[in-house]
Amino acid sequence: MMQRVPEPELMDAVEQAEAYAAADFSSPNGAFVEQVLAAMPRSTQRLLDLGCGPADICIRLARALPRLTVDALDGSRPMLDCARRALGAEPRDLSTRIRLLERQLPDPTLERQAYDAVTSNSLLHHLHDPQVLWQTVTKVASPGATVIVMDLLRPDSTSAAEAIVARYAADEPEVLKQDFYNSLRAAFTPDEVRAQLAEVGFSHWAVTVVSDRHLLVCGRVSADQAAL
Repeated sequence: MMQRVPEPELMDAVEQAEAYAAADFSSPNGAFVEQVLAAMPRSTQRLLDLGCGPADICIRLARALPRLTVDALDGSRPMLDCARRALGAEPRDLSTRIRLLERQLPDPTLERQAYDAVTSNSLLHHLHDPQVLWQTVTKVASPGATVIVMDLLRPDSTSAAEAIVARYAADEPEVLKQDFYNSLRAAFTPDEVRAQLAEVGFSHWAVTVVSDRHLLVCGRVSADQAAL
């Protein structure tokens, strides 16, 4: 198994953010939103999205649930600039339900037990300490909150990582291809994620492989866990 090689926590170069925002992630993003909508009660009203990037997933969720409000958090200003442009193209009744937050985890200003759903897509592999994500969840999630996290899956070898980049990003800019390769090498395996979850009492949550390059974590926060 290829050893993990951490990458920078933030995609804070304008070129990186622009390339990411312009890339076609409609298939994985759409699949993730379907997973969220299947797991989350339709009555969900307040959601926190960690590592929102250009906010495509937040927009998709807000379109699907007209009563949903979203706090969309990202530490990269260039990425949030892309998100602001995307929100500017949406109807006001949708864009005003999404609040962009320029924050880095851990963030002590996040409200305790404030959210009845927490989502995150492609943030976990950026974190040098993955417990930052799971500990944030224990703080901000209300009792019974739905938590859905999708992230990249670390391949077995560098050659396998190169093959995935060639398969899915062959026509993308070089900066995006390099970022994708680095992210695959920085990603975790399902067993590593299960071990992370066990540290914060989430060992009963499901960790499943949902594509040749993605894993999905799905669970609910109990009253005891939300009080930690």
